[in-house]
Parts: sequence; structure tokens; C-alpha cells
Amino acid sequence: MTVKIPSSQHPRVVIIGAGFGGLELAKKLRNKPFQVILLDKNNYHNFQPLLYQVATGGLEPDSIAYPIRKVFQGVKNISFRMAEVQNIDSESNCIQTNIGSLEYDHLVIATGSKANYFNFDSISDQFMPLKSVPDALNLRSYILQNFEEAIATNGEELPELINFAIVGAGPTGVELAGALGEMKKYIFPKDYPELDLSRMRIMLFEAGDRVLPAMSAEASAKAEKYIRQFEVEVYLNTPVSAYSGSELKTDTGDVYRTDTIIWTAGVQGAHPEGLDPKSIAKGNRILVDNFNQVQGYKNIYAIGDIAAMISDDFPKGHPMVAPVAIQQAQNLAKNLLSRKADKNPTEFKYQDKGSMATIGRNRAVVDLPGFKFQGFFAWWVWMFVHIISLIGFRNKLATLWGWAYNYFTYDRAMRLIIRPYKRRKHDPQTEKEETAVEA
Repeated sequence: MTVKIPSSQHPRVVIIGAGFGGLELAKKLRNKPFQVILLDKNNYHNFQPLLYQVATGGLEPDSIAYPIRKVFQGVKNISFRMAEVQNIDSESNCIQTNIGSLEYDHLVIATGSKANYFNFDSISDQFMPLKSVPDALNLRSYILQNFEEAIATNGEELPELINFAIVGAGPTGVELAGALGEMKKYIFPKDYPELDLSRMRIMLFEAGDRVLPAMSAEASAKAEKYIRQFEVEVYLNTPVSAYSGSELKTDTGDVYRTDTIIWTAGVQGAHPEGLDPKSIAKGNRILVDNFNQVQGYKNIYAIGDIAAMISDDFPKGHPMVAPVAIQQAQNLAKNLLSRKADKNPTEFKYQDKGSMATIGRNRAVVDLPGFKFQGFFAWWVWMFVHIISLIGFRNKLATLWGWAYNYFTYDRAMRLIIRPYKRRKHDPQTEKEETAVEA
């Protein structure tokens, strides 16, 4: 079975993934002499930097998600198909998807990343990742469900229900810790007045020696100060070593009771099967040259998180952030047009425009090239950048309204358990007995 698409006289560019990179590439090829087929397992693009706000009830998912088809309404050379790519057959220039096969002239892999659980793959279903809209909704429901269960027992029998462990102190972990700290201070006391919230713990674990390790030391120090103001416990140089369902253990030998572990410790590439193993780098990323061409292939490219462009300046590849994906997409679009016109392509050069993170209201840290600042002004800059980065006027307006409501009311309106989330409980003793029976 083949995927049904319109006929075209132009070369076909198949883009796998409608994240920041894939969507930007499709936009840049809009009304150009290519037939563009955009594939994604979801029918929407989600703005990942704000997923933590969906998870903590500050925004609804439709504020940060936008229909892919709506982006390209009226664009004749671009078609979207909701599909999951299973395999790449480079010899026949064809991909296999769950809705059929599809041939290509140029293939662009922009599939992004997924959570990297390192040595915890066997119990990864015990952790709560935050990489997608369903992840955010699951986490929101789970937090609220645990509080409902805690209040039913007055929090005495299961103290771990109101304890939260965040593993990984990058931007997502830090911003999530700040949001939970705000909820502890402003929201939960009003919703659950019977609970003794002085016993609630928000714990942030980082294997390195500082939070926000990719940002400046100044930003890291200030971010840690802001987090601690929300009574978040910060544990640096503290790798997690084990989890048994309600008890988290660290390399230091300490034990922490928690029913909710939010995993923001790292990511790895997520790509379809079929590429030569020699093309895969550390972290499951795809090796590409300075033109984003996949090593060993003439008409396959990779951009964004999935691409590992190794150089002296970036020995581990570029950082896995949205600006890299967007800039690589823009450069690849120019190169595809150049090659079609028999012109030389241009090497990719990353322009680092800075990084930022927010920690609750009025608190943020911003690192710009040659200029660093923190506090209230940084918070406004963070909000402005994220608002203009959202797709669609409605999403910008809805997000701005949600933030304004939260700011003036000290409230988060979206505390809804729309679909209860059930996590498999981990019982080491039971699993030992099941293993013994199987043996």
C-alpha cells in the first residue's frame, strides 16, 4: 500500500517530523519548485518550552499547540499526512509508514528527541517525562489525583503523595520546580486547606555541580537562589541510583519518599530504523556534515535535535534546542534550492542568540551574547520571546490572557482531571516472585 498524495512534476521532499525544524523547513519551501510532504504522528505542532505550564495548570494544551494543516492552508505544493515512519529504505528511496510506503527524491529527518533514561530503562514507566502534550496532561492529572488521594487520608498514611522529585536541573527541570513552588505557595493552600503543606517537598536532583549547566555561572547561581525562595530542595552532585515505587535513592545513600518522579535529566535522538549504524553517533543522533547531509547518503538530511554535526567548536554536536533546528532548516532550504539550480550549497553556521529560563513570577535569567541579566526585566523578556514564538494569533492571545490571569489572581485556572492517569506501581518483591515463576 502506498500513501496517496497529489501528483507533481517537481522533486519530492519528504520531511519526517513537524517540530521546530521540520515545520520551519516546510515554511521555507512554501511555493518553491518542490513537492513537500510533511509527516508527523500528531496533527499538531506543540511548543515544547511551555509544556511545563500545561502540566502545572497554567495553560491549556490548545494554547501551545497548533494544527499543522492550518499552517499550510492554501499552499499547493505542501501536503501533510498524519503518519508514523517505521523504516527507511535508502536503496529504493522509499520510507515505510503505518499508512503505507512513500517514495522521495530528498528525505529530511527532523524527528527530534525523546527522554534518555540512561540505566533506568527497565523502570522508565515509573517516571513522568515531559516531552509532549499527552505527557503534560498525564502529569497534571497525576499531581491532582495524588492530592485528592492525600486529602482523603489527611496526608498521614502516604506522605509521598505530596512530595515531588524532579531529576535533571536543565531549563525544563528548573522551570517546573519554580511552577510547583508557586503552586505550593499560592494554589494548594486554597484548594486543600486541610492538608499540612509544610510537609510537602519539592526536590530537584542534579548530577552536576550547578543548575542550568548550559548557561552562565551567574545565571545558574541566580536561578538556584530563586528556586530556593520557593522552598525547593536543590541537591547538586547527587545522581539518582534507584527507585522502588515510593522511595528514591541517590548515590549519596540517602532515601527520599515520593510517588512522583518527573524525568528531565536528558534526551536522546529518536529516528526511524533503516540507516547504516555507522551514521549513528553517541546519544542516538545522526551524523551529518556541515550541510546537514547524513553521513553515507547523498539525498538524506537530518536537522535539529536528531542531527549531530561534529566540529571543533561543537565536539558533541550542537545543543539540542529550538534555535539550532530553525537555523538548520533555513540553511537546508536554501541549499536545496541552490542544488536544484546547480549552485554550491552553503555550510551551516550556528548563531547563538542566547538562552533563558524563568523561575516563577518576576524571576528569570537571560544569557545573551555579551550581555547577561536576571530578575524582573529578564522575566518580561522571557515572556515576550515566548509569546512571539508561538504560532497563531489565537495561541498568542490565549497564552497572554492565561499569564495575565495567573499574575493578577495568584491562581491557575486549569486544575482539571480530564482523563485520570494510572501509573504502573513498582513492587520489587512482586516482580521477584513473577520472575521466579517464569523461570
